[in-house]
Amino acid sequence: MSAVRNLAWPIDEPERLPIPLRQLLDVEIADVDRRTMIDELQSRIDRVEFTALAFANAHCVNVAATNAEYRATLAGFTVLADGIGVDLAAKLHHGRPFPENLNGTDFVPALLRALGGRRRVALLGGAPGVAEEAAANLQRALPRHEFRAVSHGYFRPGLETEIVLARLRDFSPDITLVALGVPKQELFIAEHVTIRETTVVIAVGALFDFLSGRVARAPLAWRRLRMEWLFRLIGEPSRLWRRYVLGNPVFLWRVFVGLMARKSRPAGG
Repeated sequence: MSAVRNLAWPIDEPERLPIPLRQLLDVEIADVDRRTMIDELQSRIDRVEFTALAFANAHCVNVAATNAEYRATLAGFTVLADGIGVDLAAKLHHGRPFPENLNGTDFVPALLRALGGRRRVALLGGAPGVAEEAAANLQRALPRHEFRAVSHGYFRPGLETEIVLARLRDFSPDITLVALGVPKQELFIAEHVTIRETTVVIAVGALFDFLSGRVARAPLAWRRLRMEWLFRLIGEPSRLWRRYVLGNPVFLWRVFVGLMARKSRPAGG
């Protein structure tokens, strides 16, 4: 399946406006707050309108700069702003930050709490056992919904992938959470996931690790200071040092180069 532009709106609903976007280097990011996005997703679920959702932090923007397939794939997603890095870049490039930090670790639970009615939610990805633990914890916290782990993230292409997709179709979830890491999860969604499998599909990265309790979230004070990335780096230095110690300066360099390029363009160009 090729990536489909999910921000198009039905022509018979003229009162609905497209979600505003802001171009940030190689990625278009939705310029919305949490409440607006949750209401929009509720509406799309009610109308059974397929939507693919992703989150863009500094690391994702770095990956998009060097991975053309991932960059093109994100054009088929509604992409939300995640983290202090993209906020800083938005302020430099557009004069203001995004309305709200919509990282997946906070946004997805908020979405599930806010959704009306009884919804079916599938979890796909993570290490063996993690999706099951995350689903069990979500089920205890939100018993009005139905949560089901359909597979860990180590299924192979071919028959095993088809089995996973068949499980999704059998469950027919309103929302599917896919935790395969960037960019694998977005590429998997673009190639394989359609309205046949789910209504809304969300690329969630490390969310299952947090929901299962296997990885601790940063204390609230760290999160309020927008320093959760540093807490994660301290906790998992061998896995994350390249992303943050090398990646953050590279991201800031790209932001600076992009800003200079914008300023050097002729007026009206």
